[in-house]
Amino acid sequence: MCYYIYMNKIKVVSDKIKKSVFSVFKGKEDVVDMILCAIFAQGHVLLEDVPGTGKTVLAKALAKSIDMSFSRIQCTPDLMPSDITGNNIWLPAKQEFEFRKGPVMSSIVLVDELNRATPRTQSALLECMAENQVSVDGKVHPLEKPFFVIATENPVESEGTFPLPEAQKDRFMLSLSIGYPTVEEEIQIITAQNSLVHPVESVCAVVTKDEIIECMEEVVKIFVDDAVLSYLISLCNWTRTDDRILAGVSPRGSLSFYKACQAYAAIHGRDFVTPEDVKTMALPVFKKRIILKTDSILKGYTEENLVKELLDSIPIPNFKAHV
Repeated sequence: MCYYIYMNKIKVVSDKIKKSVFSVFKGKEDVVDMILCAIFAQGHVLLEDVPGTGKTVLAKALAKSIDMSFSRIQCTPDLMPSDITGNNIWLPAKQEFEFRKGPVMSSIVLVDELNRATPRTQSALLECMAENQVSVDGKVHPLEKPFFVIATENPVESEGTFPLPEAQKDRFMLSLSIGYPTVEEEIQIITAQNSLVHPVESVCAVVTKDEIIECMEEVVKIFVDDAVLSYLISLCNWTRTDDRILAGVSPRGSLSFYKACQAYAAIHGRDFVTPEDVKTMALPVFKKRIILKTDSILKGYTEENLVKELLDSIPIPNFKAHV
């Protein structure tokens, strides 16, 4: 099927960001597309992968490409909630408390190795993500708008880590994995390291905060045909009824799914969602939202192969494009 393509604002902005990011981050265009989807759909991203695959480089390159405030939190077991949210400092000269902002009070927040923070600190961060505000000593401080968290997690190590509870991972719109580079990509990565300064330091902002906000406003206008919406809901319902799954996708998950599909269509220059968009976004949305039963895990089932089976079992509907 040939789909109508139009050069919308979101595609123009996303292409600028991708060009900037790919100047220092080699390959994996699909991962960058997914992260941009989360930004435009007002969600958050969890990057899970082994060390050294470029998670932090990707996050920093993305943040530097957008003219918004940026902060980085390196999680350790001794990190306290107030180290993230900020706290009140007593000023003897003024005889009053003054609120000192924490690093979460930025538009883009990179949280490195989230699973090294204690559950208490993880909860403080996840509360900020859910409420878009922090509460210190009974006073509420709103976070910046837009507010985007990209957290990294090493799923291999267990020593000195505190894995996120599955229910808390639902706070992230998408769960992604970069994976190892191809031979050609790895050659580019190595040959780029020919100076004392890391290439990511040369990245400059190519889009403004206002442009990002405009894109967020445009995403919610992306057309979703009733047939495509029914297809999306059918996929979510399947996860709730399959005997191999203990807990399926929640209504919050289906809403994230819907918004992510709208954003994915938009960054590819369309003002309507296709069933292929839904299929593409299913795994990153579902991956950390479905919990398998113990016997299913023992039989070798994984979230990935169950989602693939799901996509193969439900037929793609006919739909009307918004032209």
